[in-house]
Amino acid sequence: MGRRTATSASKLPPLSRRERQILDVLYRRGEGTVAEVRDELADPPSYSGVRALLRILETKGHVVHAEDGPRFVFRPAVSRDRARESALHHMVRTFFDGSKAGAVAALLDLDSDQLSEDDLERLRTMVEKARKEGR
Repeated sequence: MGRRTATSASKLPPLSRRERQILDVLYRRGEGTVAEVRDELADPPSYSGVRALLRILETKGHVVHAEDGPRFVFRPAVSRDRARESALHHMVRTFFDGSKAGAVAALLDLDSDQLSEDDLERLRTMVEKARKEGR
């Protein structure tokens, strides 16, 4: 089986909890075999189960593989930045009715006592830049 081409992160089907865990391992490692991925999962399914989940992730367009001798090496199909952007868009639409301000407010409420002056200044600069760009 050859390599599949990467798909746009915004068009990818949603993931189950276990599929997300496997994809997290691949993003952390960069790539991995079935055995390597399985070794990093908490309460992992069988080797065959991990192999089946990786195939499902490949069918959904989330991972691609390359052959390295007799083994398949899997890696994410889209960059971590594109996947992060897609996940954030989905989260804002799903949990905050599309309100970016609502999402930011919720994040600030979570750790408001842990924000340093540098963090606050960085946020202020980002807000000012967004204003100037009309966002």
